[in-house]
Amino acid sequence: MAGPAVIKKVAIQIAGWLLVLVGIAALFLPGPGLLALFAGMALLATQYEWAERRLEPVKKAALRTAADSVSSWGRIALSGLLIVFLVGAGVVWGLQPPVPSWWPLDAKWWLPGGWGTGGSLIASGVIAAAMLVYSCLNFRGIRDDEAREDQRV
Repeated sequence: MAGPAVIKKVAIQIAGWLLVLVGIAALFLPGPGLLALFAGMALLATQYEWAERRLEPVKKAALRTAADSVSSWGRIALSGLLIVFLVGAGVVWGLQPPVPSWWPLDAKWWLPGGWGTGGSLIASGVIAAAMLVYSCLNFRGIRDDEAREDQRV
């Protein structure tokens, strides 16, 4: 039987690789791709030397992207509006309003999933809101010359 150390090592590797895959997918899909990639690489860096060597550039890119995302009030406001839309869509999805007359498909294809899907949309909105607040608190005041200095390193 595997000991606790082996179970912990396997769990870290599974979580790290899962976050790396999610991060790569989120680079192309909506989501915090670089942050997930960084989190996965940070976990894998505890197990692999190659991951530790490649961690710093991913960290800088993720932090730079987080700073860019809150660099103006317009970006922050747009992110906030999208979060409100996401949570609102989750609530509507969960409440399952009747199928509108303009819906071209069969009624079974109108908002499938109920509260399971709606809850995941709401949870995604809450996570996005937490990330937006975290980014505003930690990266809002970064000056342009500091960002340029990071790019030179």
